[in-house]
Amino acid sequence: MTASTVLSTDDLAPRDRAPQWREWVYQHFSGLDSDLYGDTDFDGHMASSRAGDVILTRLEANRHRVLRTPHMVRGSETGYLKIVAPWQGGASVEQQNRQASARSGSWVIYDTTGSYAVANPERVAHLIVMLPKEQMAERGVRLDDLMARQVGTAQGISRVALDTMRSTWQELPNMSDDAARGAGELIMQLVRLSLLELAGQATAVTQREALKDRIRAFVARNLRDPHLSIDGIARALNCSKRHLHNAFAGDEDTLASYILIQRLDACIRDLRQGAKDNRAITDIALSWGFNNLSHFSRVFREHTGYSPSEYRTASQTRLPAS
Repeated sequence: MTASTVLSTDDLAPRDRAPQWREWVYQHFSGLDSDLYGDTDFDGHMASSRAGDVILTRLEANRHRVLRTPHMVRGSETGYLKIVAPWQGGASVEQQNRQASARSGSWVIYDTTGSYAVANPERVAHLIVMLPKEQMAERGVRLDDLMARQVGTAQGISRVALDTMRSTWQELPNMSDDAARGAGELIMQLVRLSLLELAGQATAVTQREALKDRIRAFVARNLRDPHLSIDGIARALNCSKRHLHNAFAGDEDTLASYILIQRLDACIRDLRQGAKDNRAITDIALSWGFNNLSHFSRVFREHTGYSPSEYRTASQTRLPAS
């Protein structure tokens, strides 16, 4: 039988659950910063097992976000391709100025050797699968253009891969080490085939994703510019506003709300990182393109449930001493 690591906040005092969860996530995933959207009530559970070189983790938790910074990447020893496959709720992955979302029946893949962020805006139950990047790269897959993509769908080889990942997780306690190793090899092969299929798709969907990548890259470069606008993006990318809006059709966020959320998340990071040096909230807001402070305060509270000053105070109590 394969060994399993189980972590749960159930036996912890309520005040200890959030900080302990952040520490567990940091340790288990080799360096991840966690944010709980400002929530104080939290519970979470993780159970992890290995199928040879493949690590499978079932994670169930209240809403939360994780962030892997360039500094965390440099401190990591092993590179993985990482898959999030929701059973319940959804996840949104951002990497390389791309963003992809998944719910039950689909999955998203990303690369732990680069910085990334994963948002889980509701209570979730995920299967998280980590495959050694070096071994996947040796199989001839061109990875860079395939990260932060929704790979899994309701049919085809990606569906077979998803079913295999789920069934492997469920049956690992009953497998011998040799059987588990073989199951891990099968998962890697099916993921490889799924990525090859994705790389070979020349459809309107991938063209739309390519335009979305260009839009997000432009937004990332110009996020601090208070004059960043849809008109300006259209001129810079030499396309119509209709094409810009169509690139985000079907997403939860419009292009305008995407820009707003990127600015809010940047302010959140600065408020957390600058909690000890007491940098003025006005300076942070202005530095990320907000030129109306009352509007900033209103949308910040809508996004986090806190005012900017309340959020910074809460961050000061949660951040570890340096």
